[in-house]
Amino acid sequence: MTASPLSTTEPATSAAPPAPGRSRETLIAGVAFLLFALLPPVAIVLEDTFFVFFTIRVMIFAIAALSLSLILGFGALVSFGHAAYLGLGAYSVGILAEHGYWDVTISLPVTLLVCGLFAAITGAISLKTRGVYFIMITLAFGQMAYYTATSLSAYGGDDGLTIWGRTEIFGASVLGDRTTFYYVVLGMLMLSYVIARVIVASRFGRVLQGAKQSEMRLRAVGIDPYWYRLVAYVIAGMMAGVAGALLANATNFVSPAYMSWHRSGELIVMVVLGGLGSLAGSIVGAASFLILEEVLALFTEHWRLIFGPLLVLVVLFGKGGLTAMLGGGRKNG
Repeated sequence: MTASPLSTTEPATSAAPPAPGRSRETLIAGVAFLLFALLPPVAIVLEDTFFVFFTIRVMIFAIAALSLSLILGFGALVSFGHAAYLGLGAYSVGILAEHGYWDVTISLPVTLLVCGLFAAITGAISLKTRGVYFIMITLAFGQMAYYTATSLSAYGGDDGLTIWGRTEIFGASVLGDRTTFYYVVLGMLMLSYVIARVIVASRFGRVLQGAKQSEMRLRAVGIDPYWYRLVAYVIAGMMAGVAGALLANATNFVSPAYMSWHRSGELIVMVVLGGLGSLAGSIVGAASFLILEEVLALFTEHWRLIFGPLLVLVVLFGKGGLTAMLGGGRKNG
């Protein structure tokens, strides 16, 4: 009798060799982390600080894409309001700073609490729907957060909010140093990847993927996927909130544009570009998207006219995204 992939009595798999695709994906992620780690010394030699600032932005959006990949790539939950958590995380830091609260011991718990609560409430409602209805209701919640931010006249409204400094760590302004902040962002990206990898490899992750394949089969064995999806939705929201908090610190600015539906669409494109069902693909997708944006913008302000067809070519001929082309991830479309 073949053991169910969701069974709690399945044989131990710790001795089994890792799947080749997973090993290659881990290798791709490792190479990306190594390149990120080596960039600051290279930038010092080249005396070019642009690459440092740009790579900080890449790593922050990689965290946001990674969080979306957790529910989109492994749970088939197409959230079109995921950028709301990016904005909520940024506004948590910005509003606290406006009132004189700079320390990470306050801003981080508040960010996680705000994003977790918003995800729990909106997710509990959204997950009652499926397909296009789920897309539309997450879009509606995202736009609700966007318009709420634009109405906050005390915190800049449409014009956004300037933050006159960076978050402190136990009262020390260590993040004010560009290189220190760079490696803190890299550390958060690596931590996010490890957390997502552990979740995907766990029984919880297998249930999430099982619900993506056949919800009916799960219910037949007595598992209600609703609560698994909700927990994954909340974790993804909190992870994206951390990315928003880092983005606020990187730019010293918070804007309602952080949580617009355009930004949510860009996060989906990053995940699809890197490869659905691939955590390393989220990092590759975020980096590729932002690099293409910078390069194409050098030639024309209408760079999306070129980027659109390139994305179509990747979807049509590179099933599994850029990570599958590099030999990692799963070609599941």
